[in-house]
Amino acid sequence: MAISLSFEKRDITICPNSLRRVGKIPAVFYGSKQASTPIAIFLRDFEKVWKQAGEHTVINLQGGGEEIQALLHAVDKHPVTDIPRHADFYVFEKGRKLKIKIPIEFFGVSPAVKDLGAVLVKVMHDIEIEAEPKDLPQKIEVDISSLDAFGKVITAKEITLPKGVNLIASSDEVIASVYEPKEEVVEEIPVDLSAIEVVKKGKEEAAGEAGAASGAQAPAATGSPKGTEPKKEEKKDSKK
Repeated sequence: MAISLSFEKRDITICPNSLRRVGKIPAVFYGSKQASTPIAIFLRDFEKVWKQAGEHTVINLQGGGEEIQALLHAVDKHPVTDIPRHADFYVFEKGRKLKIKIPIEFFGVSPAVKDLGAVLVKVMHDIEIEAEPKDLPQKIEVDISSLDAFGKVITAKEITLPKGVNLIASSDEVIASVYEPKEEVVEEIPVDLSAIEVVKKGKEEAAGEAGAASGAQAPAATGSPKGTEPKKEEKKDSKK
């Protein structure tokens, strides 16, 4: 299913911010046999198409009396507001198949997860396929209900692909798996009690030695011994 988006040829001398102020964004389309062409598109229309088509649906670019089939190749967004600022469209050759990675969408319930408490691992989130542009799917659906025991896996060859789509990825690649959860063993480090006793004993001995040293250095007595105070000299009467 193709989606239409109107465009107008863009004069590259016009400042891109001037376009944005009137609700448009600069864009470009190009291809292996298509010259790079600058265009302008309405932001409102582009956001609607982008949400609906993504990067895997054919977009009919219409403008200037021509219609060009292309895929959305890249979008530049504002780092703060996340609003699109520029878009690139890739024009493919008609009748030629494209090799492209399509996102995987998992659905269903794994009995191993539900009943056995297994851990589900989604190994791949997109897969490479080949198809004509008109047959490109927006996503590849993978049913996980076959994962009913520990160690079970789903490989690429087990995926059901839409008509006209061929698998490019290796058929043996694992898409998803389940495994039995393992309890983490916490290793206990043994405590050496003898080392603690030695340290404690050493501290006690050090404290005892410090006490003995302080007792041996008693302060010397000050003053003269009792009964040995010097006698005061009597003043002699000079008048006799």
